[in-house]
Amino acid sequence: MNNTSIYLSSYGIRPSVQRIAIMRFLLDNHNHPTVDDVYDALREQIPTLSKTTVYNTLKLFVDNGATLHISIDEKNARFDGSVEPHTHFRCKKCGCIIDIPMNIEDCLPKGLKFDIEEFHFYLKGLCENCKKR
Repeated sequence: MNNTSIYLSSYGIRPSVQRIAIMRFLLDNHNHPTVDDVYDALREQIPTLSKTTVYNTLKLFVDNGATLHISIDEKNARFDGSVEPHTHFRCKKCGCIIDIPMNIEDCLPKGLKFDIEEFHFYLKGLCENCKKR
């Protein structure tokens, strides 16, 4: 059993060829891909792969906590293989999305009496490259 299979199993997801390839792509590509990005990258490697399979697999990953669905891009759903607490920055010019480490506890009001299961904090502006131009 490879590391990706073990990773999926740890989230209660039964590994398959398609699921392993999609998760491996997410873990290897930190550019927060869309369904189309994942499909385009894997369709030659897995000729039987459909866009519906990619969509349903990503939904399964999100529902089981193995992947994050991020809505920082108003036009496209994007997915993040990193489920560790962090925030995202999106450049308003080039559209790049960058992970930013963050201590979530520092952003929450003190004395909360409930469990936080999801936290979405997005930053938008100009990335370093676009700012220089």
